[in-house]
Amino acid sequence: MAFYAFSAVLICWVVWAYKMSFGEQLLPFLGKPGPSLDQKFLINQATLPATTQFYHNGTVETAGIAPNYPMGSLVLYQFVFAAITLVLLAGSLLGRMNFKAWMVFVPLWLTFSYTIGAFSIWGGGFLFHWGVMDYAGGYVIHLSSGIAGLTAAYWVGPRLKKDRESFPPNNVLMTLTGAGLLWMGWAGFNGGAPYSANVLSSMAVLNTNICATTSILIWTCLDVIFFKKPSVIGAVQGMITGLVCITPGAGLVQGWAAIIMGVLSGSIPWFTMMVVHKRCSLLQKIDDTLGVFHTHAVAGILGGLLTGLFAEPELSALFLPVTNSRGAVYGGSGGMQLVKQLAGAGFIVVLNVIVTTIICLLIRLVIPLRMPEEQLLVGDDAAHGEEAYALWGDGETYDESKHGWYSDDTTHRKGANTGIIGQLNNV
Repeated sequence: MAFYAFSAVLICWVVWAYKMSFGEQLLPFLGKPGPSLDQKFLINQATLPATTQFYHNGTVETAGIAPNYPMGSLVLYQFVFAAITLVLLAGSLLGRMNFKAWMVFVPLWLTFSYTIGAFSIWGGGFLFHWGVMDYAGGYVIHLSSGIAGLTAAYWVGPRLKKDRESFPPNNVLMTLTGAGLLWMGWAGFNGGAPYSANVLSSMAVLNTNICATTSILIWTCLDVIFFKKPSVIGAVQGMITGLVCITPGAGLVQGWAAIIMGVLSGSIPWFTMMVVHKRCSLLQKIDDTLGVFHTHAVAGILGGLLTGLFAEPELSALFLPVTNSRGAVYGGSGGMQLVKQLAGAGFIVVLNVIVTTIICLLIRLVIPLRMPEEQLLVGDDAAHGEEAYALWGDGETYDESKHGWYSDDTTHRKGANTGIIGQLNNV
């Protein structure tokens, strides 16, 4: 699901979706679709600061940006944001969504949900001009994926009861490896948002690490206090919520604010996941496989609101110089910024609930959203003809039509092995 989403999004992105997110305005919340593959388009844009978004009075969105930023880099960078949003969304649907339905869902959701959120907040849409601040995707990426994932999970339905009751992690060491790669990559995620090595990018990388480490400590302490043991998976969850929470304000807040955000991102999502989820009948009915709602939606909206509270005026001026933005703790118009952040979150939530619902209902008219029950009982081997862990000594039967050119069981071979692998085997 992740590989398909990553691949499908790129093709859709360069053919029509990038310009819907960052191109010429069609509607206050959407850009005009069009390809971003043409060499003339790339060359013409490469002579200007590619990330500049002009206001009606001629002033620009981002101050201090280095000129001649290649448009191709911007298209690719923003593509990965779009792709990872679908990959995160998939985490809510694992274990039961029909893969054919997923193949249709990805381009539809990218086109009619992601592009609207991206253009509205980043690409020069109405929320952008109003002054809603989302530094690197707390709303556009994380809140969107968490709400859309929860909504889609409702329509797809839950996994089998036995799968929900027993769902231990398969390999904690591999989980830690992936978490480390994710943490490292987040430096590029948040540090690259200004499209330049400047004050904002350096603050963003520092704050990202401050918030993530604080969140890990808080989540681990809560696990020790209430469950009497530190949890490796819990620490990873705390890392993710910290990274998500700081994302909308990474380059806009000071270090002390990043610590406060880390304390809250390590405790509030912990509470919603460990307490609220278990007591809420609606959340119990919706099978969000990897808890994307808690780690991304809750942490994302929390980070967006805290950005409205703690955004430092000088850093905000570098990010949105014409809106006089500032966090509520700095007085002046700061209280209004908190209102703007709340309204921006509300827009993303409503957008994704409505659009995701419509897409799921349309798809199920022609393709079942769920895997057939017989496939759910077996799992990957039934859905893909493959096993994630094929242990030959445990009775697995080698099938040449699925697994390769020849069988390792020499008693069943018909003549000599053929092909390069067969020749090497014979040698």
